[in-house]
Amino acid sequence: MTLDLDLAGASGSAVYEPMEIVPAESSTIYMPIVRPPTPAPSPSPTLPNMLSSTSLALSLTSTSRPQITDSEFPPFDNTLQDFAALKPLGSRARKAYLSAILAACSPQELHFLASTIGPLLKRDFLRTLPTELALHVLSFVDEPSTLTRVSQVSRTWHALVQDEWLWRRLAHIRGYDLQMHSKRTFDLEEFDAMGVWYTASGRNTRARMLAEAGRAADGSLLGTPRAVLPDNSYASFFKHAYITTTNWRRNGTLLRAHRIPVLNPESGVVTSVALDGDWLVAGLANHRIHIFSTHTGVLVRTLIGHELGVWAVNLVSRGGAFDPTHFDHPYEPRSPDDVPEVRTGIDGMLRHNRAPAGSQRFEPKGLDHLLPPSMRVSLGLDQPRTYLEPDEMDDPAESEARRTRIKQSDVCGASYGWGQPSALVVSGGCDKVLRVWDIRTGFTIYVLQGHTSTVRCLKVLHNRPIAVSGSRDATLRVWDIQRGRMLRVLRGHSSSVRALDVSGNRVVSGSYDTTCRLWDIDTGECLHVLRGHYNQIYSVAFDGNIIASGGLDTTVRVWDATSGQCNAMLQGHAALVCQLQISPTMLATGGADGRVVTFSLPDLNVRARIAAHDSSVTSMQFDGEFLVTSGNDGRVRLFEAATGNYVRELSEQSETVWKVAFRREGCAVMCRRLGKTAVELWSFRPRETVAITES
Repeated sequence: MTLDLDLAGASGSAVYEPMEIVPAESSTIYMPIVRPPTPAPSPSPTLPNMLSSTSLALSLTSTSRPQITDSEFPPFDNTLQDFAALKPLGSRARKAYLSAILAACSPQELHFLASTIGPLLKRDFLRTLPTELALHVLSFVDEPSTLTRVSQVSRTWHALVQDEWLWRRLAHIRGYDLQMHSKRTFDLEEFDAMGVWYTASGRNTRARMLAEAGRAADGSLLGTPRAVLPDNSYASFFKHAYITTTNWRRNGTLLRAHRIPVLNPESGVVTSVALDGDWLVAGLANHRIHIFSTHTGVLVRTLIGHELGVWAVNLVSRGGAFDPTHFDHPYEPRSPDDVPEVRTGIDGMLRHNRAPAGSQRFEPKGLDHLLPPSMRVSLGLDQPRTYLEPDEMDDPAESEARRTRIKQSDVCGASYGWGQPSALVVSGGCDKVLRVWDIRTGFTIYVLQGHTSTVRCLKVLHNRPIAVSGSRDATLRVWDIQRGRMLRVLRGHSSSVRALDVSGNRVVSGSYDTTCRLWDIDTGECLHVLRGHYNQIYSVAFDGNIIASGGLDTTVRVWDATSGQCNAMLQGHAALVCQLQISPTMLATGGADGRVVTFSLPDLNVRARIAAHDSSVTSMQFDGEFLVTSGNDGRVRLFEAATGNYVRELSEQSETVWKVAFRREGCAVMCRRLGKTAVELWSFRPRETVAITES
């Protein structure tokens, strides 16, 4: 049986062959497969050349064209001429021509076209932009790793990323301080004594070290040491600061761990510490003072001279210059514009206001005339004076911030020198005397007598040879440590002076008589008596405008230095407040209850309450980014200063930790471990810098 079908389509008709009907018992059915009808392309009267070219392109893909090998190609001249002929017709005709060619391409050919055309369409937008706009685009990149990858794209991008403005901006965003992260100079006497000038690697040549130390070939200072950019580049400075900060968070290099032998554990207690970029000074209860190099961790020398325990030390860094903005005599001209009068005023005080050590009266004679020439050189007595000059190239805001930092006492117990070529140590203790030491030789320069009881606290002013000491005899005494004489006695307290802090030419003292007093160092006048505490005062902090005091009554009081009024009473501790530090933006308090509380200034709102230790906080220090604490529980912990978030443990747990001091590039931990006094010096500098100082 057959069936005839006549089907008509829209564009024509299709006649199917008769289909044979298979009997039901057969399971095989044959169905025809026919291609669906395809309409022919519509002719365009305006594009004759395009039609011929399109026909050529389609004919190339036709199944009826002869097969050719890969080495034989049809001539493309006509095709290119046809495409060029479309130019007068406009872009629309050329696009239609290309569309027809693409429609005839296989997927592999389309992939080839995409991989070929893609790179041709890429544009270096930073290269086409003006340099100012390109740098503005890159200023939105806040991650240094991203900038590093950008510098690897091309030479043009690499040159843009090397622009100093980008890295200076990035350093400002992250709060990297040039003074904090600046290159540290090397102490020539230290390296000469250790014999490490010449090494097999050839890196530590004397000429290089002298140049980095800012000295001539004979070792003399070339100028006043200042913070300098590593390799004169903000990019290098940022790299140095970034790696240093990362090392704080992740790891560090233990330069040296010392075990100091002592007769009994009590005599090995570290009572006081001072730290700068070159030296660590540790005073012990066994009357010894140990000097360590912060570059190598080596115990350089031990100062022996005190008869009893040392309770206060202060380190005067070498170099610097005299500060002409403060005067030591109240009747001298105070015009900063008249430099000759300023210098005459300082010299006039040195001539008329002198007193020999141990005397209670003023005489025009000190102890400097008894010194040998070498010690006079160490104090800078015979060299021409240099004076601090304002840096007119600095930004006004940065200059004011720098002046504020210089006025405020250093929390690490160090002070800027007045131009002397050698670092000095000033110490006091239970033998009631102050001693001035030369670190270079280890000799005692002066023994200053006057106090009648233990010297409990001590500060040296920045860029001035003036020291202020507080004692259990209830007095403060002002000393000229360059000439070796006592200038004046500050009387007013009725009990032991436990703590003091200085800013500019003013000093704040806290006493067991429950009061604080603000003094003018140059005149000896008591400016304010701060009353409010009802128990002994153990800690004070002063930034020039605000005074903070804490004591046994568990409270912290904040005072206005101008009016002497109490602005606030802060509560948050359940025991003695024994640690205080103040900055322009933050106040931090540490107590015997193991807590650390931070407050924002000037509103005094609580930033963070930190359960830092299981027992008393023995040391506390913060900078713009980190807060370091130590406690009687034997732990040293690192926190974020802004948030109070815990970061990590800085050292292995010991029996107890007495003191911790840190600069951004290093940290010193003084503790008792295995029954012995231990001093650990850590470096967080980049490893290449550490390798130079250790070799």
